[in-house]
Order: sequence, then structure tokens, then C-alpha cells
Amino acid sequence: MDGTDGSAGPGPAERSHRSSVSSVGARAADVLVYLADDTVVPLAVENLPSLSAHELHRAIREVLQLPDVALEIFALWLVSPLLEVQLKPKHQPYKLGRQWPELLLRFTDAPDDDVATDEPSLQFRRNVFFPKRRELQIHDEEVLRLLYEEAKGNVLAARYPCDVEDCEALGALVCRVQLGPFQPGQPTACTLRERLDSFLPAHLCKRGHGLFAALRGRGARAGTSEQGLLSAYRQVKEAVGSDSECEASLRTHYQAYLTKCHELPYYGCAFFHGEVDKPAQSFLHRGGRKPVTVAISLEGVHVIDNREKHVLLGLRFQELSWDHTSPEEEESVLWLEFDGSNEGTPVNKLLKIYSKQAELMSSLIEYCIELSQASEPTAPQEGASGPSSAPGSLPPPTQRPQLRRQGSVVCSRIQHLSTIDYVEEGEQIKPVKPKRTTSFFSRQLSLGQGSYTVVQPSERLEQS
Repeated sequence: MDGTDGSAGPGPAERSHRSSVSSVGARAADVLVYLADDTVVPLAVENLPSLSAHELHRAIREVLQLPDVALEIFALWLVSPLLEVQLKPKHQPYKLGRQWPELLLRFTDAPDDDVATDEPSLQFRRNVFFPKRRELQIHDEEVLRLLYEEAKGNVLAARYPCDVEDCEALGALVCRVQLGPFQPGQPTACTLRERLDSFLPAHLCKRGHGLFAALRGRGARAGTSEQGLLSAYRQVKEAVGSDSECEASLRTHYQAYLTKCHELPYYGCAFFHGEVDKPAQSFLHRGGRKPVTVAISLEGVHVIDNREKHVLLGLRFQELSWDHTSPEEEESVLWLEFDGSNEGTPVNKLLKIYSKQAELMSSLIEYCIELSQASEPTAPQEGASGPSSAPGSLPPPTQRPQLRRQGSVVCSRIQHLSTIDYVEEGEQIKPVKPKRTTSFFSRQLSLGQGSYTVVQPSERLEQS
């Protein structure tokens, strides 16, 4: 689900705010299903009110002539600018559409007027629970195209924050798909400038004048976007084969785009809206709150700054504990707990994410962990000759790859967050003491090699 505001750019919800299942006639009803590129698939169906998402999914696959594996790769979503919901196969889209105002009141802070006028569209999008590693095995060009179009939309809308170099590399592949193989002299930087927002995220396409515009670019090489894109376009490699085969098939370029996107830790995630506390600017001046997007995938949780388009916190499931409080108890909050340090002292850190979607986020984290544990192979026993590993098995969680660039948008910026730092000694909660002894939350992923210490939960939640 997603409740990101306009600062995050025009995402799929903003691009396809149209009704799909709002009316039913006496005979066959027309259902409009939107694809990632905003094209429409009209379906004439009987008995729409009782039709399941699984039955509609099958009808779409038949119209698009997709292979059977598309059943696992894609899912049906109900999407509006206020909320995004991935449907389960047993869900009935028409009935959920009729219940949309109730869902908005429960899971968003939208004003009553917006709730009354908001109407979802039915979209055919990537299944959050489809593993990235299996995408590498896909060869059907239409399936790859749909995945490419969705990933491209998320990159251009800055829902997938990317470094400038990565944006240029991805934009170059979009140039190749839309403009064909690079030809010297065509296009030029000037011609690319006219369509720059088709290749790069909007915040990299903004132009200004003078010192303040240059500073605002935060090192993004303001004014050179076209040149960087053109240089990357020039370096796009063509597939080996006959000229006619290469021109007819864009499969290798779709695959290259998706492979590049797989480097982003939040690729394929579900998005949720929330707010976090800003660090206090002084003893007497509170920092207030900042809007964030919480991205949850099969691999972990990322908290993304909506305005700055960078990661504030990224955690794999092995590195966190979590819980949520419901509006009945107090304000709806998702709590994330993780290891950290305070001036060199090991502490437990608590991040408080304010969101009416806290319950949804907590449930998704729990389900993603269950899926990850079910798909992992049994750990091999160490023999006399030392530890062994099964072919294709995942590396231990401690072998986390190093970030390629210092200051990358995918790096955590914990210093920009206001966290609660604590340890527990006996029955007393201490704000900052050396060495962790316990955890607030029992909900955590227990993998023998995880980097997050498995601890016992405390009886109550305190912040002092």
C-alpha cells in the first residue's frame, strides 16, 4: 500500500486515477485494467460482484497471451492517490471497491472530502512476494516489458531513489528502448533536453540559475544532465546477433534495466506513508516531523525521505525487531528496534514511525519473514574438514556487500533521525548505557547467523 504525497512525484496512483469497477450493468460488465505503461485492457465479464481477483488475473493473462508463470509474477492491485492495495487471489475487486471509503478512513489521514471523491483503479502490477532472483530466469519479452515499464515508472517518480550515475545508466537504457541504437550526432544533448523527464527523475531535470541553484543540486552536476545521459547512452551495449534480430527484440535491454534495478535494496517493495520525528535543533526547540515512505520487501525495511529522495534507514530483517501500537492504545505507530551506538557506546535504538498503516506494515513484515524462512535451504552441518555450503545457497547475513559509493542515496542516514537510545539493566530502562541486554519486542527474525542479537522481550514499553 502507499500513501505518498505529491512530493514523491507522480507515481502509478497519480498516473492512473481512474475508475475500474464502479458500475455494473444487467448483462456483461466492462472492467478496465491498467498496465504499468498506463495502457488499458478492457474485459467483458459476467457476474462482476462475485468475480475473484484470481479469475480476473486469468482473463488478463489470456488477453495479453502471457505464460503461466505470470500468475506468480504479477498481481492485481486497487490503486488511488490515497492508497494502494495488492489483492489476494480470493479477494473480490468489485466489493473491495465499494468498501474503499472505509479502507481510506481506517488506513489514511485523508480529509473527508477527499475520501468521498477518491475512487480506485484496477492495476496489473508486480507481485510484492515474487523474489528478485527469479526475475533473472524470465525470458518472455512481454513479461519483461511489463516489469521494465513498472520499474521505469518508479525510478522516474523517485519512488526508487537512485544515485545520479545510476539514473544516467538507467536513463540510457530507456533511450535505447525508445530511440533505438545510438547513432553519432543523433540525438544531441539539446534534443535530449526536450524530453529529459522521460529518461531521468524530475528532481534531476530541474534547472535554475545562479549560486543557490547550484547549491540546491547537492553535487548532482547541475546543468550537465543531458551530457551525462548522452555519454551513458553512447555506452549501451548491443546484443550479439544479426541486425534484424537485435532490432526486433528489446529483451536484452529490458533485462539490463531490471538487473540494474536489482541493485536497489527496495526494488519490488510495497510502499507505505508515514512520518518520523526530526532531530531536535536545540534543547527548547523540537524538530517536528518529516514525511517518509516506508518500503518493505522480502529483504527488509527502508525508510525513505520524501523530500530529499534518499534513504534514512535501511535494515534487513536479521537486523531488527518490530512491533506496532494501534489507535485504540495510542497514536498508530510502527516501532523499529535495531543495534547502534551513541558516541561510541553500544545501545539499542528505537525508531518511531507514525502511520495509520502501521498495522499493515507490521503484518507485511511478518509475512515476508515467513516466506523468507520457508524458501531458505536447511543450513548444512559442519564436517571435519570445515564448514560447507550448498550450491546456490544464500551467503550468511554477516557478509553484507559494501556500498559502492560513500554518500550514496541508498546509505542509511541515522543522524537525520530522532531515535530513542536505551539499554535495560535489571528492571530499569536507562537512556544510554554500555552494552545491550534486552529488547522491547519479541517479534524478530531468528537466524543463527543474524547480526541482530536475539534477546528476551521486556514486559512494557517505556521511553525514559
